[in-house]
Amino acid sequence: MIASAVAVLAVAFAVASSTNAWSSPTVPGGIVYVNPLEYNVVGADYPWRNSSVVGSFDPTNTTPPFIQAFDPSFVELVGPSATIRLIASNPGFAFAHEAPIYVPDLDVVFFSSNDGGALGYSSWYNNSVVEMINMTEVDMALASATVSGVNIQVQTLNLSDTVQMVNGGTGPYRGNLLFVTSGRALLPPSIVLVNPNPPYNTTVLLDNFYGRQFNSLNDIKVFPGTDIMFFTDPTSVPSPCCLRRCTAFDPSTGQVRMVADQFVHPNGIAITADGTTAYVTDTGVVGGSLGNDQTLPATIYQYDIHPVTQSFMNRRVFAYTDSGIPDGIQLDMNGNVYSGCGDGIHVWNPEGTLIGKFLVNSTAAEMIFTKSGLVILDEEAMYLANIEAQGIDLITY
Repeated sequence: MIASAVAVLAVAFAVASSTNAWSSPTVPGGIVYVNPLEYNVVGADYPWRNSSVVGSFDPTNTTPPFIQAFDPSFVELVGPSATIRLIASNPGFAFAHEAPIYVPDLDVVFFSSNDGGALGYSSWYNNSVVEMINMTEVDMALASATVSGVNIQVQTLNLSDTVQMVNGGTGPYRGNLLFVTSGRALLPPSIVLVNPNPPYNTTVLLDNFYGRQFNSLNDIKVFPGTDIMFFTDPTSVPSPCCLRRCTAFDPSTGQVRMVADQFVHPNGIAITADGTTAYVTDTGVVGGSLGNDQTLPATIYQYDIHPVTQSFMNRRVFAYTDSGIPDGIQLDMNGNVYSGCGDGIHVWNPEGTLIGKFLVNSTAAEMIFTKSGLVILDEEAMYLANIEAQGIDLITY
């Protein structure tokens, strides 16, 4: 009995010590600590969040955008001088949605507008747009700007009609931008290459699965050291033609094959630099015109990749987001996982623990690492978080 009491006291002391350590760290400017131990119990009078699709966990009531840390490791990850600042804005138009690709030689980020939604202004009759922002201009403007940021002019690319509703992208792939499209009207979803230099010549690589039209291609990554492309194909059309799945395409042989299924709505995808692990987000909780169902996934799944067949094996839950859905997904050099969610960019360590957020208090579907830091696409705005973490190399030579 005495031994048990001593053990309980030891645990209590350890918890108290941990709490005190969290309560008085040296907090760099721009970072707000939230100690999980202080919010494990909130009581019956707490203003509960009844929707997982909207809202955010901001117990400090800090005005966004800001960097929110749940673990000391996140402070080390972003660095002591980390800030998050506005770099572009266009209220009323979801110009900054998905498909970010950073081209280091040009110091430019390419991205697409929303291919749907009230502020996307795209439909059966109207295509989304692909745009670019010059990061050298961003850096120069921020160097003499106020804390709140700047508004750099983005440039719209005039692309071929074969590029319809860009929704995912990666690269550069052999010097080109590698996009997947959702398709529009009678134009099918496809994988397409776009030259990043004018006149932005395009080449369609794939637009069918043995004569069957894809549903609505969403995201894409290239398997390291090869030309094999992994892409997701959810259902975003009234009459889906294929199973919701993740597919592999080898452009050198033309072979197309499924590597994973059993999704409600497969969305973002990422592959580790060593090619051993895959991450796929399932955003089934958001049902579009059918409404939301909070019993369905807002989940990141983790897989082992077979060393010979590249099939995805041993599926397990990696993380579940507390706000919105985990949309686009990227990895840093230390194996941390970043995903665009309902209140900003969430970051999990390799064990699946949420360690921090870049909180903008609105849906940020995607992000991309650049020489300047992490560029965040926030629909009507773009932000730059100048952090020390660096992304894995997505270039295919």
